[in-house]
Amino acid sequence: MVCLAAPALLLAMTLPFLGSPVAQASQPGQSQAGGESGQRLDQESRAGASALVSVYAQLDFAHETWPAALSRPLTLPTASVSSAPITLTGLSLTTECKVNRDGCSYCACQSGYQWNASVCSHHNPCQTHLQHQPCGCLVFSPVEAGYCQLLPPGSPVSCLAVPATLSLNSWLQMPGSTLNLTLVTSQETTNLNWFLWRLGSPSPVLLRAGTRVSLTSSPGRAVLSIINISHKWAGEYICCFEAQGFRWELQKVVRVPLQATDVARLPDELSISCATSPGFQLSCCIPSTHLGYTASWSPREGSEASFVRTRDSQCFGLAVQRCPAADTTYTCDLQSPGLTPIRVTVSVTVIQDGDTTCPEEASAVAWNVTKAGHVARAPCPGKRTGTVKRPCGPDGVWGPVQSSCTDTGLLALLRRVWLLRAGQGWPATEVPQILAQLPEQVVAVTSPSDLLALVHTMTVLAKVVADARIQLNYSALEALLNTTDKILDLDSGSLWAPARAQKPSVGSNLLLAVETLARSLCPQDHPFSFVLPNVQQQTQLLGPTSPADYRVSFPTQPPLQAWIPKHSLAPLSHNGTNVSITSLVLQKLDHFLLSNYGQGLGDSLYVTPGLVLVISIMAGDQVFNQGEVIMDFGGTDGSTHCVFWDFDLFQGKGGWSDAGCWVQAASASPTTQCICQHLTAFSILMSGHTVPQNPTLELLSQVGLGASILALLLCLGVYRLVWRFVVRNKVTYLRHVALLNVVLCLLAADTCFLGAPLLPPGPRSPLCLAAAFLCHFLYLATFFWMLAQALMLAHQLLFVFHQLSKHRMLSLMVFLGYLCPMGFAGVTLGLYLPQGQYLGEGACWLDRKGGALYTFVGPVLAIVGVNGLVLTMAVLKLLRPSLSEGPQVEKRQALLGVLKALLILTPIFGLTWGLGLATLLEDISVVPHYLFTVLNASQGVFILLFGCLMDRKVQEALRKRFCRTQPPTSTISLATNEAYIPEHSKGRSEDAR
Repeated sequence: MVCLAAPALLLAMTLPFLGSPVAQASQPGQSQAGGESGQRLDQESRAGASALVSVYAQLDFAHETWPAALSRPLTLPTASVSSAPITLTGLSLTTECKVNRDGCSYCACQSGYQWNASVCSHHNPCQTHLQHQPCGCLVFSPVEAGYCQLLPPGSPVSCLAVPATLSLNSWLQMPGSTLNLTLVTSQETTNLNWFLWRLGSPSPVLLRAGTRVSLTSSPGRAVLSIINISHKWAGEYICCFEAQGFRWELQKVVRVPLQATDVARLPDELSISCATSPGFQLSCCIPSTHLGYTASWSPREGSEASFVRTRDSQCFGLAVQRCPAADTTYTCDLQSPGLTPIRVTVSVTVIQDGDTTCPEEASAVAWNVTKAGHVARAPCPGKRTGTVKRPCGPDGVWGPVQSSCTDTGLLALLRRVWLLRAGQGWPATEVPQILAQLPEQVVAVTSPSDLLALVHTMTVLAKVVADARIQLNYSALEALLNTTDKILDLDSGSLWAPARAQKPSVGSNLLLAVETLARSLCPQDHPFSFVLPNVQQQTQLLGPTSPADYRVSFPTQPPLQAWIPKHSLAPLSHNGTNVSITSLVLQKLDHFLLSNYGQGLGDSLYVTPGLVLVISIMAGDQVFNQGEVIMDFGGTDGSTHCVFWDFDLFQGKGGWSDAGCWVQAASASPTTQCICQHLTAFSILMSGHTVPQNPTLELLSQVGLGASILALLLCLGVYRLVWRFVVRNKVTYLRHVALLNVVLCLLAADTCFLGAPLLPPGPRSPLCLAAAFLCHFLYLATFFWMLAQALMLAHQLLFVFHQLSKHRMLSLMVFLGYLCPMGFAGVTLGLYLPQGQYLGEGACWLDRKGGALYTFVGPVLAIVGVNGLVLTMAVLKLLRPSLSEGPQVEKRQALLGVLKALLILTPIFGLTWGLGLATLLEDISVVPHYLFTVLNASQGVFILLFGCLMDRKVQEALRKRFCRTQPPTSTISLATNEAYIPEHSKGRSEDAR
């Protein structure tokens, strides 16, 4: 194509290609470009394809003025064409078309010509259309034809030129800097868009204003800015715009260096035994980038380097053939021309002879032999990203596995949503697509990190919807509610509790995300109703006229009702916009929210009814937060507080607040109504499922525990007076030693239990944590010493001729009475404290919602059951002894004393803590609370009476101790007994031998 210097008339002529006399006549005068095109089409036509050739006939005139006749439409009949009344001095093909079987023409422009913007917008592209590109090939129906237009002239040097320039502040952007792309135009531009084509992406993505992207424009100037740039923003930047009736595009490639944090080391630390593994493999991997990186390892002796490239990454490996003689640090240096090298290190610890090690172990992850005091690391198995770690203790015992593994699909979805909010992508198109994928992704949630990634995805997605004011259709909202229902069904102990320990606000974030997305339904899909086990939603569209009262009810148990009076909705009808009201009920979510209570609620222990009601009003595209709402949560017990979840409380972690809400008794029903003067997520706080805030009950508990402590102290005083008189043989000695330890443990436990309410509750209180641990240990020790008594009784009756020595028996009882409960208490603390499930809400005692409470209840119930079996066997044995196995009279009397005490104390202790378990786990009346308080406070009195004072030997010793008016025979008898003690000790030593 050459520049036009003389007047010319461009005639659009459609010429049949095969056998056309016009085509044959015009060939001698055609240009070189036209001839090449004609030859190409001719070759294709001979292959059997029919085609239409659209050309512009360029007519040159000798005069500089147009003939007047040419101002009218010009027609060229076939006869006149064949007679050639006009001389054609040149012929250039502008458009090349191919006719498909359906008759449609696929037309592409030749060099120097282009479809104008209007034609591009009204016709489909021949192939998959990339919206940023100027259209090159279009599809025309059989009844229409299109012709490419001549591009506008440019400068005298280039003849054709894009009417704009694109400049870049620097082709190499350092991480953390700001990228600036500036478009300067010489013509008026419209439909200006920016695109980024990242390395490895199948197509470019639209750039729009977001958290990282800023777009500014002024006459003749447009600027794209990206703050805090990283390698994820490297690629080809494309500016597409329309000017002079055509579409134009300009490109710039931006490169961003990697950082050390972008390098993945596999592994990042290694402990190896040269005897079992003479060689090992190291690698450092980086994401794919426009910058060429090479790697060098050191030291390299006896090693082989390797390189593996995938679509998304490239890895530089080092295969070490010979194990180093000592601990070695291997260095991976990554270099790119003109850039500062990136250096990462891998520490290799060599296990020497005599070192303590953890053995090789194969499970879901293969753990190699690891030196004591080091941490073994391995990549996550399967389609999961991250690392798993396992510490090797100083004694060569493996510690618990620490996993940061996250499902690859969840991470990819999270990155996509994050980039969408940053400014990459089409929110209106991508948000429904992502929501449609979420229900399937819940199945992949098998770890706390998976749950956090999924909730984070929903949180960012809700921010995208709110910022872009996107309206969701029916299917997208249905996918959201399905996802929420499945998330609320996830296991509380293994998923929610550790996830909440890592990120306390995870429940609050989920609530805010669901609330934001649920109210974004487009008006065309109203009314909307959806019911699932954990999620129920009803959305109603009110007309622009003054609406009536809004009422909604949900089939929960008991039924939940809410209504908004007409006077609260009236201000919304003045602007003439449609008003949509969304009511959403979420079951179980309140259990995953933190037990944070705002000012006015104090530090009391509350429970919620198991549901949260969310009410939102949208007036047009604006959220309306003011308005009176009345809610009926059904029947409630105990004191009730109407509350809402305030997302801003406690440094953004969220908490319950009663500001603007109050309780009002319903006039027509026995239920309680909540009234609030604003809209958000509501619930009620009750104390009916916990120990009632009853002053009489609290006073009874305090007085009873005080009496129990005094009784136990009195019991210790009695033992101080009569100890050497009652331990006359091995059986009585072991029995009273066990009972003495029961007294000591229960005394310390009751003291901790009495003082625990005075301590500040919560896992951050060391005193509260210590009190809960001591109560757990000491109450367990009380039961284990009772078990030791029972087992001693069984041993004395069953193994008459195989008796253990007193010291060995005492050692076994101490082990059972103290070390076993210490093990239970320690394991419970180490297992549940990191998961946030150790302490109960608002109390210095074990959490009843998790599994910590069962580490106390389980051993207690098991000991009560074992003691019951032992007592049954002992009763049968002592009441009907055989001649060969019957114990001596004195020993038999001692065993009967043990039996009598256990027969009374075991049922009392079992009944006491059975009622305690019932008050924690069941929604029952206040009567069991009183029974538990009375029995728990009377345990010390029972031990004093039935374990100490009712013992015949204790009574005789007390009489001998305090009855000073006895006859001389009594004094002689007492002296005899005192003198007789060494003889008994001697006899017991002989029995032990």
